[in-house]
Amino acid sequence: MAHSRNHDLILRDEHYTPSWVFEALGIDFDLDVASPIDRSASNVPSKKAFTELDNGLEQEWVGRVWMNPPYSQMTPWANKFTAHANGIALLPVSRSKWFNAMWEKADAVTITPHNIKFDRVNEKPKTIAFQTMFFAFGDISVQAIKNLEFRVR
Repeated sequence: MAHSRNHDLILRDEHYTPSWVFEALGIDFDLDVASPIDRSASNVPSKKAFTELDNGLEQEWVGRVWMNPPYSQMTPWANKFTAHANGIALLPVSRSKWFNAMWEKADAVTITPHNIKFDRVNEKPKTIAFQTMFFAFGDISVQAIKNLEFRVR
C-alpha cells in the first residue's frame, strides 16, 4: 500500500511528550491543541483536546493551552500560540521568525535535555533530531516549568 506524503509527515510528527514531564509540571491544561487522534496515546492532562481531525489551527483556543505541534508545520502553530499567550509549548530550536517572536514574548523559556526521549505508538521511546525548549506564557505556566527537573528516562 502506498502512503501519501501527508501520511508520512503525520507519522514522522507523531512523538508524544512523556508522562514524567506532566507529572513534574504539576498543572492541568484547559486544552491540548495538537493531540493524537488516538487520545489514549496522549499523556497530556487536559480538559479538552483537538486532534488532526479537528484541525486545532482553525479552532478557538481558550484557557491554558498545551502545545506540542507537528514540527513539519511549525510557523502557523507557533504564531497562534504566541498570539494566545497562555500555556506551555514544546518546540524545536529554530533559526526562524516564529522562534524569535516566541523567544522575545514568552514569560519564561527552558531548554530540554538533548537526549529527552519521546513516546511513540507501538514503539520504544526515542530521541528526536531537534533540540527542544519549553516556552511558558502566564504565571502558572512559568511556575510549572520551574518545577521541571530534567533527567534521562
